[in-house]
Amino acid sequence: MAGTILLCWFINNTFLEDYYLRNKERAMLSAYAVINKASNEEAFDSESFDIEFQMICGRNNINIIILDAETKTLKTSMNNYQILSRQLLDYLFDQNMDPESRVLFKEDNYEMNIIRDDRTQQEYVDMWGVLDNGNLFLFRSPLESIRQSVAVANRFLAYVGLVSVLISALVIWLVSRKVTEPIMELTQISERMSRLDFDAKYTGNSKTEVALLGRNINELSETLENTISELKSANNELQRDIEKKNKIDEMRKEFLSNVSHELKTPIALIQGYAEGLREGINDDAESREFYCEVIMDEASKMNNMVKKLLTLNQLEFGNDTVTMERFDVTALIKNYLQSVDILCKQKEIKVQMENTPAIHVWADEFMVEEVFGNYFTNAMNHVAGDKVIDVKLVTEDKKVRISVFNSGQPIPKESLPHIWEKFYKVDKARTRAYGGSGVGLSIVKAIMESMNQEFGAINYDNGVEFWFELELSDRNRIN
Repeated sequence: MAGTILLCWFINNTFLEDYYLRNKERAMLSAYAVINKASNEEAFDSESFDIEFQMICGRNNINIIILDAETKTLKTSMNNYQILSRQLLDYLFDQNMDPESRVLFKEDNYEMNIIRDDRTQQEYVDMWGVLDNGNLFLFRSPLESIRQSVAVANRFLAYVGLVSVLISALVIWLVSRKVTEPIMELTQISERMSRLDFDAKYTGNSKTEVALLGRNINELSETLENTISELKSANNELQRDIEKKNKIDEMRKEFLSNVSHELKTPIALIQGYAEGLREGINDDAESREFYCEVIMDEASKMNNMVKKLLTLNQLEFGNDTVTMERFDVTALIKNYLQSVDILCKQKEIKVQMENTPAIHVWADEFMVEEVFGNYFTNAMNHVAGDKVIDVKLVTEDKKVRISVFNSGQPIPKESLPHIWEKFYKVDKARTRAYGGSGVGLSIVKAIMESMNQEFGAINYDNGVEFWFELELSDRNRIN
């Protein structure tokens, strides 16, 4: 904008005076035509010519004098017309001509010059000559007025230009801000998108190209977010599958290693006693019966261990379906204790359980019985001292905690975190004596994890307590 104003000012300064001068020449030629026509028609004294004469002089800033052949003044626009009259006569007789005067053009009947007045030292544009009827004329217009007009025009242009530049700068700033603000907003959104932040959205609702771009970026953001979400989900699933596969491979290797280790001893015993029977090491019936009992006992232990391993395998691989049902866990425990009552009396074990009312829970009844059975079997195998097994059911909030305590030696502190691992045995000799496989607590761990419930073991000075929790049904919560 400033450059345009400066260019206009330069053009005005350089060419406007010449343009005014050309325009003045045309005005004088036009005035000559009108006056020449009126002279031929002898209409100088008419009112209409007087009006037109005044309009020519006033509109074009031209002073005019017309003389007859005897230098008598016929028409003039000035009161002090003697100066123009003398100047016209000087032109006719080539007197007092300004040596610096410049001829603009020259015809047979008239010519136009630029001269400097000796008295005022101002330049004028003079057109003088003879009309068709022989009358003499002189048109004079001050050149200084042209220059003054140019100067005024340039000053006006400078003022208007300065104000225009300021206003334009303000308007441009406001318009550019209106345009750049949404662009900067889009820039910030794209920058956040590059950091995978898709919460930023373009909020403009105009119908401009920028708003259209913003809406497209919003759609792109949503598409990218959904796509990345799907990719992350797929990647997470893939990672889980890989981890599951690795876990299965590790479990398979561990399973084979542990099974081969656990079966090695009973198989060796069975093989040794069977070979002894075949070779007839002892021919008496009592020895043969002992050998057969050892073989049967070891085979029974192997069968029991294989069953437990199959159960544990199904639980760990998720092949055993958990059936959540509502049942009375108190009745389940009482029935189990009644079934092992004879065995406990044979081992002189004192079983304690308070008279607990019915407690209804949500769980898999078969699995809960398996967990409690493993806890109680462990307690029977490790009970010592006073030979007391204490069973408790304690309700709290939305849970019931079932615990089995047996008196005896506590579990060594370093072994406590490992008792849930497959084939881990705290006292291998004792475990071997009662035919334990080291799988029972692993089955407990797998069952409780499949039902998403808590379990654990607590050491006491006089024994060990194993516990697990179940979810209470709504009926128990109301009660």
